[in-house]
Amino acid sequence: MYVNRYKIRDNILNMTKIAVVTASSSGIGYETSLLLARNQYTTYASMRNLKKSDELLKTASKENIPLKVIQLDVNDDRSVSNAIDSIVKENGRIDVLVNNAGFDLFGSLEELTIEEIKGQFETNFFGAARVTKSVIPTMRKQGSGIIINVSSIGGRIGLVPCNTMYHASKFALEGFTESLRHELTEFNIDVILIEPGAIRSNFAENIRTAKNYDSNNSPYAKTVQKVFEGFEPMLANASDPKEVAQVILNAANSSSPNIRYTVGKDAESILKARAELSDRELEKWVRESFMDKKGFIRQ
Repeated sequence: MYVNRYKIRDNILNMTKIAVVTASSSGIGYETSLLLARNQYTTYASMRNLKKSDELLKTASKENIPLKVIQLDVNDDRSVSNAIDSIVKENGRIDVLVNNAGFDLFGSLEELTIEEIKGQFETNFFGAARVTKSVIPTMRKQGSGIIINVSSIGGRIGLVPCNTMYHASKFALEGFTESLRHELTEFNIDVILIEPGAIRSNFAENIRTAKNYDSNNSPYAKTVQKVFEGFEPMLANASDPKEVAQVILNAANSSSPNIRYTVGKDAESILKARAELSDRELEKWVRESFMDKKGFIRQ
């Protein structure tokens, strides 16, 4: 029997919708949680450390919006299960999941430990898989839902030297999303990707550098220095987290969302270069963008 997934989605527009956002203490997660709540989603802003929730709760209280904070560590099976079970018990449904948790691991493959690499994938990929797996039964039984995975333009193209494992984790998230769509389409569950370029947030605070990196002895020291210098023009063209939050809201509200949403002029420029250049030309342009401090905006 054919079921129109978008008609079902439209039929619940007048219901109170429940949203869950991971890593909501700052940046994209923070702005997304507030924006969803401002638009009448009962929003569960989850985070690993509830001590970081003060500013979010203060804003939510001041604006009198339906936002709640809940402890959820995407790397911990029990934490995820407890949080999702609590939300479902309280509301009976989950309509939107935003998998936003992630961090940037910086370092050459040679100097990274296997444990550091596993840690990158544990949060950026397995964290999203773990939370998604936990919400699917509820969405399947209710016959609708949308899962929004915050990837990166770096999940489409390898861009930054010594950022190999970050790119690899985002590439994995992209493949995961594309395949999962096929599994869940018959249950009227959409799975989509958000692909921001550089974002103006606490970038420097969240980046993690290889523990074995020594600027005085590393064979990659010159490359690392040039890359960090190249971050300056890149961040000059960075998007505000609020722009990403607005795209997420638009996708959540759409009766027929796109599979992918690119955010930022730099991300658009990178995709344009990919379409117009050969593999060799693209590789040359990417390297020059960092090493010559040009940034990723093509003229």
